[in-house]
Amino acid sequence: MKKIPNVFVIVFGLILLCAVATWVIPGGSYDRVVEHVGSGTREVLVVGSYTPEPAQPQTVEVFTAPINGFIRLAEIIAFIFLVAGAFFILNETGAIASGTLRLVRVLRGREYLVIPIVMTFFSLFGAVFGMCEEAMPFVLIFVPLALSLGYDSFVGVSLSFLAAGVGFAGAFLNPFTLQIAQGIAGIPLVSGWEYRLVVWLVITAASIAWVMVYAARIRKNPKRSLMYDLDIERREEIRRKQQEQSEFTRRHAAALLVLLAGVVGMIVGVSVWNWYIPELSALFLAMGIFSGIAAGQGPNEMAKNFIAGVKDMAGAALIVGFAGGIIVILEDGNIIDTILYAMSSVTGKLPKLLAADVMYVMQMAVNFFIPSGSTKAALTMPLMAPLADLSGLTRQTAVLAYQLGDGFTNMIIPTSGVTIGTLSMAKIPYERWFRWHFPMQIFFFILSLLILVWPVLTHWEG
Repeated sequence: MKKIPNVFVIVFGLILLCAVATWVIPGGSYDRVVEHVGSGTREVLVVGSYTPEPAQPQTVEVFTAPINGFIRLAEIIAFIFLVAGAFFILNETGAIASGTLRLVRVLRGREYLVIPIVMTFFSLFGAVFGMCEEAMPFVLIFVPLALSLGYDSFVGVSLSFLAAGVGFAGAFLNPFTLQIAQGIAGIPLVSGWEYRLVVWLVITAASIAWVMVYAARIRKNPKRSLMYDLDIERREEIRRKQQEQSEFTRRHAAALLVLLAGVVGMIVGVSVWNWYIPELSALFLAMGIFSGIAAGQGPNEMAKNFIAGVKDMAGAALIVGFAGGIIVILEDGNIIDTILYAMSSVTGKLPKLLAADVMYVMQMAVNFFIPSGSTKAALTMPLMAPLADLSGLTRQTAVLAYQLGDGFTNMIIPTSGVTIGTLSMAKIPYERWFRWHFPMQIFFFILSLLILVWPVLTHWEG
């Protein structure tokens, strides 16, 4: 099997492809007007104003495009670093892991409650702060737990990884996807959270129901599981080893209270005081520091954890800058409006609902090659936001199509390092996970199409 190209190779290849396109695609531009949105402004294309113009072919600019992409998206890249560092401090307090384990212990004997409560817990964190990679280590806890309760490895992975993925797709606060996409699209951060909250509740409840029905079936007849043969060995391994579980302490409770205060502060700050990226960055940084203090971390330990979190996100932040370079090439080559004109000539002639569905499918296609949500936001939203204007859709709808197209397929595509890493830790062969999870992906696809109906019919602004 051929090795999948690194995401940097893919993105730089797109920069080269776009540079070649500037030699082939005719130039052109739309008129733009500035409109006020809340306390800020944004540029909007004027429908019907496209005018053909000469293109500006790009050559050596492919090497300056990445640095210009960094300059273009500097605020967002800094935001990613600060949030990542802050949440790593929180993660290293052990509060999330210990709180989850305590919850599981309390429910022991009422096993059927473990699935809805734990999945809701992880889905909420996926929706609030974009838990993704952070969910990976929890399979080491929940797979053995699921097996000990009479379920299988798929249920164990669903408790954390799948639940966090569902929350990630239906996020109503996630700073790494929703807020970045909204910032690029020029709409107020976290706006439209009310409908997104409904979406999150629906997809979380549906996912929990799916897993609970499956879990009950497997507990009744374990041989129906695709993992039956491998899980037999795993159960024996669990019997031989006693898993270490950290106790939930007052310091853990204090750290979680700081996190809760941070979430409340985010909602109030954005909705009441019109906070934007600088203020939210400060809030997350303060949350990380105070959670570390609450957990008893010293200054040096917090600094070390903060740097470790930044390092973990370095690749994602770098690729955001490179992705910004793609848009720089298209803009400097004077062909981006021509591309928008061609796309709008298709989506603009479609019924609005079908146009929204097409945008959703486009995001799914891009996600296979670029699983990173923040990277995809930087790459696609500069195109999708004005495309929504030209198609008679709101930019809020375009962001929702991006979220749904980005989130669900992350749980099954082989190009996702998080997916492959999680399955490796859970000792689940990818092909078995694919066979088990694919029907759920079909369900998510249909559900996403239905979710997009209301925003289109109501011209949803948020």
